[in-house]
Amino acid sequence: MSVKIVRLGTPRLPGEGLRLGTVRRPPRGVPKARFAADDWYDVWFPNLAPSLATMKRGQAAESAAAWSAFTRKYRGEMSAPGGTSNCWRPCHTRRASRSAATASTNRIATGRSCASCCARRVR
Repeated sequence: MSVKIVRLGTPRLPGEGLRLGTVRRPPRGVPKARFAADDWYDVWFPNLAPSLATMKRGQAAESAAAWSAFTRKYRGEMSAPGGTSNCWRPCHTRRASRSAATASTNRIATGRSCASCCARRVR
């Protein structure tokens, strides 16, 4: 599977493939019809984004330990069925599974909206 983390709104790389937006809110001031054309994302999965509190924790992480705490919290949210503010339900899990299945044969880029998070990975 080939999944790359990119900053949303940046120019696409050659062969990047489908771009998934995993942010809580769409970009401000950009019409929906321009999301893909302006290199934001092709498909929006807000329910794959961290909760607001977890996102702020990730943005504030300045050490490896703080980033590790963020990734543990984010993984916990993603694995908790129906227990997060993101409304994580089986239908979202199926959509994410379809995306993962697509990635096994195609390239996918998942987008974040902040520069600091894009340099780090959540595995």
